[in-house]
Amino acid sequence: MQIKTFLGAMASTAALATGAYAQSEIQWWHAHSGRLGELVDEIANGFNDSQSDFVVVPSHKGNYSETLNAGIAAFRAGEQPHLLQVFEVGTATMMAAQGATKPVYTLMAESGADWDPDAYIGAVKGYYTTTDGQMLSMPFNSSTPVLWVNRDAFTAAGLDPDMDLSTWQQVGEALDGLKAGGSTCPLTTAWQSWIHLENLSAYHNVPFATQENGFAGLDTELALNGPVQVAHIEAMGQWAKDGKFIYNGRRNEGGANFRAGECALFTESSAGYAGIKSEAAFDFEVRPLPYWDGIDGAPQNTIIGGASLWVMEGHDAAEYEGVAQFLTYLSSPEVQAKWHQDTGYLPVTVAAGDLTREQGFYDANPGTDIAVIQMTANQPTANSKGLRLGGFDQIRGIIDEELEAVWVGDKDAQTALDSAVARGNQLLRRFQQANQ
Repeated sequence: MQIKTFLGAMASTAALATGAYAQSEIQWWHAHSGRLGELVDEIANGFNDSQSDFVVVPSHKGNYSETLNAGIAAFRAGEQPHLLQVFEVGTATMMAAQGATKPVYTLMAESGADWDPDAYIGAVKGYYTTTDGQMLSMPFNSSTPVLWVNRDAFTAAGLDPDMDLSTWQQVGEALDGLKAGGSTCPLTTAWQSWIHLENLSAYHNVPFATQENGFAGLDTELALNGPVQVAHIEAMGQWAKDGKFIYNGRRNEGGANFRAGECALFTESSAGYAGIKSEAAFDFEVRPLPYWDGIDGAPQNTIIGGASLWVMEGHDAAEYEGVAQFLTYLSSPEVQAKWHQDTGYLPVTVAAGDLTREQGFYDANPGTDIAVIQMTANQPTANSKGLRLGGFDQIRGIIDEELEAVWVGDKDAQTALDSAVARGNQLLRRFQQANQ
C-alpha cells in the first residue's frame, strides 16, 4: 500500500511537472528598473494569469543602451530573447539589422491575431513603421518631455506658483525670481539632447537633420546648429553661468534632485510621473514644455521618447504564437490605460486614451493629459514626426560632450553645436556606407 501510494504521488508530481514544462517561456528583455520595473512585472504576471500556454519572463538588462547592446550580443551568440525593448533612437539600427528581427506586421499576420495597426495614435505609430505604413516593432512605452513644477519652491521664493510658464522667456523671468528668492536649483533637466535639441527642434518646426530627420534617406546630415537651437543653448549656457540652471547629468540624474525637493523646475519625460508621484513630499504639477515666443510655427508638436518592443528572429513557431498573444494583450485598452495612468507614458492607442478619460483619471489628476495634447495638437511635419538616424546613441554622446562644454563655459553655443554636427556627420557617413 505504501509503495502504491508512493508511486501515485510520483505520478502526480510528474504530471504537474509535465504540465508546467508544457508552458512555453517568452523571454522579454527590458530597461526598466525601480517602480517602472515593478509595473513591467505586473503586466507580465497579468498575461501569465490570463492563460496557461505561455509564461512571459521579463528580465532587466540595464539602461536603454545596455539593453540594446545585450540584445545584439545575444543574437550573435544565438541566445536572443523573444522580445527586446529598444529605445526610439535605436530604431534605425534595428531596421538595418537584416535577419535579426521579425517585423510585428509579419508576426501578427502569421498568427492570425485580431490586430489593427491603425489603433495606435499617429505620432507613435509613425515612428515605428516603414514609409508604406508597415509596423516594424510594437509601441510600448512612449513619452514626451514636459515641464515639472515644484509649487512649494515657488512659494518659498516669493513667487506665484500659478505664474505663466508657457514660454522660455517667462521661464527666464521665473528663474530670476527663484534665484533672487534663495533657490539653489531653479532649473535642472534630464536627457538634455532629447529635450533641449531634438524636441526643441520639432516643437519649433525646424530640422534637426536633413532628409526629413533621416526618414527620407540614409544620406542625412545633422542640422542642429541652426539659429533656433543656438539661441536656446546660448540662453541655457547663460543660466548655467548664473547658477539658474544646474546640470546634473546626461540621463535622468536630475530626477533625484527634483524628487527630493531641491529644484523648482525640471524638464523631463512625462513618464517621470510614476517616480515623482511616489517620492515627492511637496506640491507638484506638470506643465507643457515651454517654447520660444516669436518663432514662426511654434509650438508645433513634441516628439516621442521611450521605446518599442522588437521581435527577435530564431525562435519556434509555437513560441511566436505566444509572442503574438502577449503583444495583443499588451495593447489592449485596459492594460495600456493602466500603464499610462501608473507611469505617465502616453496611451499608445486611441482606445486607451478614451478609456482613461472615461474613467475620470484626467479630471482627478490635472495635467496628466498634457503630454497627449502636446503630441497631438498639430499634424506632424517633416521636422516634427521624429528622428531616424543611424548610430544615434553614439551621436547623442557627442552632443552631450559638446553641451557640457557650454554649461561649464568652455565653448559658446555656436562653436559647440557646429562641432557636434561635424563629429556626428562622420558617424552618419559610416552608417550609410555600411548599410547601402
